[in-house]
Amino acid sequence: MPQPTRRERIEAMLAEQPGDQFLRYGLAMELQKEGDHDRCLTLLHELMAEASPMIAAFHMAGQQLTRLKRFAEAREVLRAGIDQARLQGNQHAASEMSEYLARLGDLGE
Repeated sequence: MPQPTRRERIEAMLAEQPGDQFLRYGLAMELQKEGDHDRCLTLLHELMAEASPMIAAFHMAGQQLTRLKRFAEAREVLRAGIDQARLQGNQHAASEMSEYLARLGDLGE
């Protein structure tokens, strides 16, 4: 019998702990690797919309949207992530997203 994939293992753990942010983030990263961008972005957006948003979700969504050449959306997500990181007192994440946003510059849209 074949071993379950990493995604399948994460999904099994999520069945028992559906609210676990880290498992949901891990699933999003696995979906990204598999090329399922829509599901990945849906999960990341859910993590960004929670009462206590996951800062890493903003950064990863911004990067993925950039790879998909959805530059305006990427900038919007990164700006929201910078604001949220500052609200949560995470200056390191705010700085990283600010640098990424600056590198995006005027690409695309």
